[in-house]
Amino acid sequence: MDKKLNNFHLGWKAELTLGFAHNGNKTVLAQRSHKGPLTVQRPFYPEGGLCHVYIIHPPGGIVSGDQLSINVQLEHKTKALITTPGAAKFYRSNGEQAVQTVSLKIKEDSVLEWLPQETLIFEGARLLSDIRVDLLGNAKFIAWEICALGRPAAGESFKQGEALLKWQVFRDGMPLFLEKMCLDSEAFLARWGLNGYSSCGTFLISGASKANLESVRALIADTVGQGVTLIDDLLICRATADKTELIRCFFEKIRTLIRMDIVQEKPCTPRIWAT
Repeated sequence: MDKKLNNFHLGWKAELTLGFAHNGNKTVLAQRSHKGPLTVQRPFYPEGGLCHVYIIHPPGGIVSGDQLSINVQLEHKTKALITTPGAAKFYRSNGEQAVQTVSLKIKEDSVLEWLPQETLIFEGARLLSDIRVDLLGNAKFIAWEICALGRPAAGESFKQGEALLKWQVFRDGMPLFLEKMCLDSEAFLARWGLNGYSSCGTFLISGASKANLESVRALIADTVGQGVTLIDDLLICRATADKTELIRCFFEKIRTLIRMDIVQEKPCTPRIWAT
């Protein structure tokens, strides 16, 4: 009993490793291993050879002391889309930090879409989200992170807590994009931060062109709280809003605009998003 209580105090430690390989005319999930409460459903093929995978976290919520690690590798000439069946929830902390690290390694002539559903950060939560993308050669990726602080619908703001959001993107070992964002009660209210908006999002697309930049600029027009820039071939889109649905809609429109250029596939919405 004492051991069980001690493990509960330390939180869940979970790890998921996925490896994708080219097999004939499709991408297959060639490697799959997990420790603790992280797993995947069987792969889906709603658009030919591109492999769709849904990551499952059975506990449903992430609490202080939890440590989740997700490692994904795409071998040569593979295409995969990874998403989740629902929002990730980070609950109020008892003082410890909850940590989720994601490592995405993409080899030449391959493309990965990393499209988890929203991250809901409860007031008082303390978390670190660390996402690292390693690209080899002409590898490409599309990835987003959409976060909601507090629960405005329930009258909850974000007067306590801290979310550290890290992005690291490398190509052939050289950094393309390094960012560490700290969202706390001050950043939540400040004009230089979220300015009181409860939701924010970052959308990164590698392999993008100036034409892609101009198409997204045209989409944004004069909309407040949305922006885009292009650094080398990395398109960086930002958004703040009162609801995650508004950011999700904006990001999905961008994906519809550019997916053919990046993935060489027509727009396809994962069917789990409709359930």
